Amino acid sequence: MPVLSPGVGSTQSSVSRPMVKALFVSSCLLAIVSWYTTQKGMELYLSSWFALLASLGIQSALVLVAWLIGFTKSKRGLLIAVYVVTAAISISFSYGSLYTWFSARERPAVIERKLYDALNQAAGQSQELLAAAVSEGQRHVLALDEMTEAEKAHGYISRAQDSDPYLAKIRDAVAREAQTYSSSYHEGTGPGLRYTAFDRYAKMERQSVRRIQESEKALADFRRNLRPLDSTEIQLRNYRQVFDTIPWQEAKAIAHLDSFEQPAVPSYTEFVDRSATGQEDLLIAFTDLFAAPTSRHIFAFALAAFIDIVVFLLAYASGPYFFGAPEDRWFAAAAALDSADSQIFIRNFLRKFEPGSQGMARSDIAGLSPGEQQLCLLLEAKGLAVRVQEEGRTWYLLDQQIHEHMVESLANRGLSLRASSPPVIV
Repeated sequence: MPVLSPGVGSTQSSVSRPMVKALFVSSCLLAIVSWYTTQKGMELYLSSWFALLASLGIQSALVLVAWLIGFTKSKRGLLIAVYVVTAAISISFSYGSLYTWFSARERPAVIERKLYDALNQAAGQSQELLAAAVSEGQRHVLALDEMTEAEKAHGYISRAQDSDPYLAKIRDAVAREAQTYSSSYHEGTGPGLRYTAFDRYAKMERQSVRRIQESEKALADFRRNLRPLDSTEIQLRNYRQVFDTIPWQEAKAIAHLDSFEQPAVPSYTEFVDRSATGQEDLLIAFTDLFAAPTSRHIFAFALAAFIDIVVFLLAYASGPYFFGAPEDRWFAAAAALDSADSQIFIRNFLRKFEPGSQGMARSDIAGLSPGEQQLCLLLEAKGLAVRVQEEGRTWYLLDQQIHEHMVESLANRGLSLRASSPPVIV
C-alpha cells in the first residue's frame, strides 16, 4: 500500500494565529529599533530629512523583502541579493550610530588617558636630557673657573689641549680671539685678554645652566599638575608652553651626548577626543574598526548586525504563516473551480470521506467534483494523498494532517457557511 509522506504544511497548521501575530509584532518592534539606529547613523552624514526618508525606505525594504523571501519561491536569488545590499547599508549606518553613542563619553576619557601617558613619557625623557646637560654644565662651570684662575696665575691656558670637546672649543675660541688683537699684546700672567675671555665664558655657562635648570623645574611642575582627565587641548597647550621655552640647542651643546634626540611633541590629530562634525564621527568609527578594533567597535558592529539578522529571521519565519498556509490557498483555488465558498467547498468535500480499511479517510474518485479532483491531484503530487484500489473501486486516501487541517478550518464558521446551513426545525 502506498505510504503518505508528511507535508510541509502539516507543521504550519499547528501554529496558532496569535503566535503568528506575536512574531509579526516582534519583527516590527525590532525593525523600528533598526530604523532608529540607521536614521541616527545617516544623520551623521546627511541632513535630517534625507536621513529620515532614506532610513524609512531602507528599513521597510528590509522587512518586506524578508517576508517575500519566506513567502514566495520565485526569484529568491534576486530577493536575497537585494536584502544583502540593503542590510549592509543598514548595518553600516547602525554601527556608526551605535559606536558614536557608546563612545560619546568613554572615548574622550580613553584618549585623554592615552595622551597623559604620552606626555608623561615625553616629559620624562626631556627631564633626563636636561638633567644630563645640567650635570655636564656644572662641571664645565667648575672647569672654566679653574681655567680663569690658572690663566690669571700662569697664563698660556688657551694653548693646552682638553679631552672635553666643549672645553676644547672654548680654549680654541679664546686663542682665536687673542690673535685678533695687536701683536704687541704679550701672553702671560695677570689679568688680561685671555683671563677676561675665560671669565666671560664661565658666566655664559652659568646662565645656560640656570636656564636649563629652570626648564627642568618647569617640566617637573608640569608633570605634577598634569591630570589624566584634562582635555587633550589643555594638556597639549600646557605642555607646549613648557616645551617651547626649553633651550634645546644649549642643552645639546653642553651635554655633547652621542645620542641626543629631542622628544617629539605628540600631535593633536592623534589624540582628538571630540569630533567637530557628524561626518568626522562616521569616519572615526570606520577607521578605528578596520585599523585597530577594540571590544567597543566589535560590540557595536555585532549589535547592529544582530538586530537586522533577527528582523530577517522573524519576518522570514512569520511571513508564510501570516499570509496563510499553502493548503489554504489550494482549498481556495479548488473552491473557485466549483464556484463555491472555501468553507462550503471543504464541508462538501469532507462529507464525501469515509473510513477506509486502514482507518484512514478515503473518498471515491467517481464522486468528486472538478475542483475536488484537482485538489486531490495536487495533494497526490505533494505526497499528501494516494490512490488505491479497494472493493473494486478507486479511492483517494487522505493524509491525516491534511484531514485534520480541513476539519479544523470549519471550527469557526464563516457567514457563507452559516447561511448555507439548513434551518433548524423546532
